[in-house]
Amino acid sequence: MPVTVLLVDDEPLVRAGLRAVLEAQEDIEVVGEAADGAAVIPLVRELRPDVVAMDVRMPLLDGIETTRAVLRTVAEPPKIVVITTFENDEYVYEALRAGADGFLLKRARPAEIVHAVRLVAAGESLLFPASVRQLAARHGDGGGNRAARAALERARLTDREAEVLRLMTRGLSNAEIAARLVVGTETVKSHVSAVLAKLGARDRTQAVITAYESGFVAPG
Repeated sequence: MPVTVLLVDDEPLVRAGLRAVLEAQEDIEVVGEAADGAAVIPLVRELRPDVVAMDVRMPLLDGIETTRAVLRTVAEPPKIVVITTFENDEYVYEALRAGADGFLLKRARPAEIVHAVRLVAAGESLLFPASVRQLAARHGDGGGNRAARAALERARLTDREAEVLRLMTRGLSNAEIAARLVVGTETVKSHVSAVLAKLGARDRTQAVITAYESGFVAPG
């Protein structure tokens, strides 16, 4: 089955460019488009895309509020990638904190766009981990976020789970973590699932942000 994508951007040329890049792939299908975040929830419910690729800045409802709305109201929400012009944009970090699974630069090369959609759909690695670290350093709390610290304390991660979380912050996939720890991939999947459940995180990105904002790992 192909990865299905909903494109959301107020610029028709951006949507057309993304559609052309993604539909050139046999394993990706663009199932719909929208010009603003206000149209996303009805389309998500109707089309049930695997991934929503959405501009972070839009005139009526931006990518941050749309992300929150989707995750709050859709029973089985899609993966969300926000699209931005500037990678250090505070809006991008707020979108990630709101629950977006990653971000993509508008100037990204076609191969990077395709890779981002596939990676986020698979959910087994972190999209652009170095950039997430930079965003955490610039816009995060440097360990001063009380909610993140409390979540980490409540989690009571085992030593192995903590080790897995550290490797997740570096962007390693399940297979790469398994190779590093000399264990099976299924074992890593179990550890990752336990980490997410204990932290109350929707996905790897949210767990990694918690790791940075709690001071569990230092940005950089």
